[in-house]
Amino acid sequence: MSQTADLIIRNARVLTMDEAAPKAEAVAIAGNRILAVGSNDEVMALAGTSARVIDADGATVMPGFNEAHMHIFMGSLSLVQLNLHAVHGFEAMKSAILDYAAKNPDEPVLLAYSADYGILGELGPTTRHHLDAMLPDRPFMMYAPDHHTAWANTAALKLADLLNGRDVGIGNEVVMGEDGLATGELRETNAITPVARLASTGGREGLGIATGGDPENLTPEQRAVDRAILKRGLEYCASEGLTSLQNFDGNLYQLELMADLEAAGELPVRIRIPFHMKNFMDLSMLDKAAQWKERFASDMVRGDFVKVFMDGVIDSQTAYMLDGYGDRPDYDCEPLFTREAFDAVATKADSLGLQVAVHAIGSAAVRQTLDGYEAAIKANGKRDSRHRIEHIEIIHPDDIPRFRELGVVASMQPVHVPGGSCFPLEPTVTRLGEDRWKYAYAWRTLKDAGARMVFATDWPISPVSPFECIQNALTRKPWGEGDPDQRMTLQESLYAYTAEGAWVEFMEDRKGKLKPGFLADIVVLSQDIEAAAPDRVADVRPRMTICDGRITHETA
Repeated sequence: MSQTADLIIRNARVLTMDEAAPKAEAVAIAGNRILAVGSNDEVMALAGTSARVIDADGATVMPGFNEAHMHIFMGSLSLVQLNLHAVHGFEAMKSAILDYAAKNPDEPVLLAYSADYGILGELGPTTRHHLDAMLPDRPFMMYAPDHHTAWANTAALKLADLLNGRDVGIGNEVVMGEDGLATGELRETNAITPVARLASTGGREGLGIATGGDPENLTPEQRAVDRAILKRGLEYCASEGLTSLQNFDGNLYQLELMADLEAAGELPVRIRIPFHMKNFMDLSMLDKAAQWKERFASDMVRGDFVKVFMDGVIDSQTAYMLDGYGDRPDYDCEPLFTREAFDAVATKADSLGLQVAVHAIGSAAVRQTLDGYEAAIKANGKRDSRHRIEHIEIIHPDDIPRFRELGVVASMQPVHVPGGSCFPLEPTVTRLGEDRWKYAYAWRTLKDAGARMVFATDWPISPVSPFECIQNALTRKPWGEGDPDQRMTLQESLYAYTAEGAWVEFMEDRKGKLKPGFLADIVVLSQDIEAAAPDRVADVRPRMTICDGRITHETA
C-alpha cells in the first residue's frame, strides 16, 4: 500500500468500531484502503502532494453503514412509485391516487406502496369497492408497508384473472367475499404477483421473491431499463450513508446486473445477493447456490448465501404461530416449509458451506427454523456457519437462549416496531395478544441472552435511512406496564450496523471497522451523532459517503 494518502479526513470525532483503538481524530485513505487512523498531526503527515483534505468540523466519521436486510430492486422501483406512507382517509387517498394516475397516463397497472392496514380508518378494511370509488377505470394495486398484503381494484383483478378467485398455494390467499368474488385483498406473493407482472416492468422487480427465477424473453431495452432503475436505487442508498447492502430476494439476473455495474465502474455500494430457495424446488437446486458462491466472489458483488421464507407476517395472519393469534387463538397458520423439508434444506446448504437466512416472524416459524439449524449441526457437526433468522417479531421464551447455543444470528429491524416512527400499534398488538407483548421485537432480550445481532430496515418496507432505524432502537417505549425495556444503546446500534454487519458476511477481516489495511468504506456525518438527543438521531445526515476509496455521495 502507498505510504502517502490520496484523501484525508481531519478534525473529526472518529468512531472506528475497533476495540483496540475506538476513537481518533483523523483518517487517511490510499487507493481503496485505509492507510492510517490517528491524531490530526499523525495523519496529516501522510498527505501526498495532491491529496484532498476534508475538514469534518467536529462531526462523526465512522465505517459506512451495512444494511443487513433489504430488497434493492423493489426499493429502487419504489423511488418512482406512489408512496402512501402517512396518507390516511378516503379523500386524501383518492387525491393522491388520482394525481399519480394523471402523471402516469401510459402505465398499464398503477402501483402504490406503504398503504397502512387501517388507511381508511372508520371505513374499515380496504376493499376493491373503496378503490373503485377512487379510480374505477384503470388497474390499480397498493401494497401494505410489509409487502405481504396488497389491495387491488376490480379493473386490476379482472386483468389478472383473480376476480373469481384462484388457488395460490399454502400460505397465500386471494381473499373472497360473501358474494363469491374477490374482496380485493391479496395475501402473500403468489396472490400479488399476477397483478404485479402486468405493470410496465413485467413484475421483474419481484421475481427474486416470487420464484427466485429470471425474466423470460427479456429484450435489451428492458434490461437497460432495469439496469438504470437499479443504478438509481444504489446511488440513493449511497446518499443515505450505506456502503454495503445485503439483498434478501435473489436471482441470477440481479447478480449479473450488479456484476455489469461493477465492471463498468458504476457500482456505488457493495452488495451480496442470495439464492432464493423456494418450497417447490428440489434439494439439488442448492448446488446452483454453491456455484453462485464461486462465480460471484469479489469484494463488491457476492452471491454467497441462501434465503428462505418460513412464513408471512402478523398483520395479515400469515405468520406461523405457537398457540394461535391474540384475536384468533385457534388459528396458527401453516409454514411455507414442512419441518422435514426445511431440515433437509438447512442440512444440505450447511454441508455446502452456505450460510442460510430465514424469514421467520411468527413464534412457531422461529422455533422450526432453530430446529432446522440444530438438525444441520447434528448431521454435519458444528461449524462457523453464522446462519441467521430475519425479523423474529415474536418468540417463545424457551427459544431465546437457543440463539447463543446454536450460534444463530438475530437480524432485526428496529424501525418496524409498532408504535415507532413507521408503523401504528394496530393491528399488530391485538394480533399478538397482550400476554405475549414482552417477547415481541425483543432486541434487548435476545442481545442480553448472548445473541449476535445485525440491524437493517428491510427497504422498501420502511425507509432505508439507518438514522431513523437507530432512533427507533434508542427510543422505543414498552407497550404495557411491566413489559421489558427493549432499547439499545447508541454504540450497540452503530456496531450492529457496521462491524457486526461485516462479520455476518464473513468479511470482518477487511471491512466494518476503520483500521489500517481495511477497505476504505467511510461515512462523514453532518454532526456529532454521540451528542444528538436520542429522539433527534433521525435528523443526522450523511455529508459524504466513501465506498472502496471512491466518493459515492457528497452534499453540496
